[in-house]
Amino acid sequence: MDNWGDRARIGLFIVGREVVPEAEWWAMRPAGVSVHAARVTSASPWAPWTADRTGAGLSPDLSRGCRDFTAIAADVAVLAHSSSSFVGGPGWDEAAVAALAAELPAGTIATTNGLDMRLALAALGSKRPFLVMPAWMSDALVASALAYLEAHGFAAPAAWRYRPLDKWRGIPPDGLYPAGMATDQDTGSLFDQVVRECPADADSILLAGTGLRCVAVIEALEKALARPVVTANQASLWRALQAAGVDARVDGYGGLLRG
Repeated sequence: MDNWGDRARIGLFIVGREVVPEAEWWAMRPAGVSVHAARVTSASPWAPWTADRTGAGLSPDLSRGCRDFTAIAADVAVLAHSSSSFVGGPGWDEAAVAALAAELPAGTIATTNGLDMRLALAALGSKRPFLVMPAWMSDALVASALAYLEAHGFAAPAAWRYRPLDKWRGIPPDGLYPAGMATDQDTGSLFDQVVRECPADADSILLAGTGLRCVAVIEALEKALARPVVTANQASLWRALQAAGVDARVDGYGGLLRG
């Protein structure tokens, strides 16, 4: 076995200094599906709106990634960045997909993490997801995420920003990444907080942010809360497999991927 993508090759645009997306995708992906990353250092949204907001243009990192994904014959290209969708707002996902499609081969399907999470929630019949976001996301970004969900028909009853372990206390959200939290995350405390804070009227849990290490606790959360769980990377893998025509049951990472 050499992890050759003989069923599908998926290209991921990910934050340049993150390790979580690739790790989680490789853990979840079915046999015969390979994952290939293009790293992005641009500000959100990665495909900026045009001045008249009638379309989006690609950042240089995205354009370079499109060329790389063309060379490796990727079946799907995922703009795997929740924040870009939240900051971009209504209509941005579609504009970004169109911009990506213009620079990718006709056979490569483009998508965004925001679109993938929305489709996943809809597939599960969710209308009221409990929104959980990483500790490093600002108050403004949490507000943008809630507004994004509301604009697309989801009424989140509450939002929770993960509270990191004591050693990270006192560091503001924008200082957590530089301090090293991206590679030092604790899924046990995340699980405890989600179970404790989930409101009774939430019909699902949405863990947004592709850099949030969380897929290892999906099954435990679904069992503890008796509600479906959607995570950023899980949702984009689910959508990418559909787009690539890969019919595969994936066990261990929630009902969404079990089908």
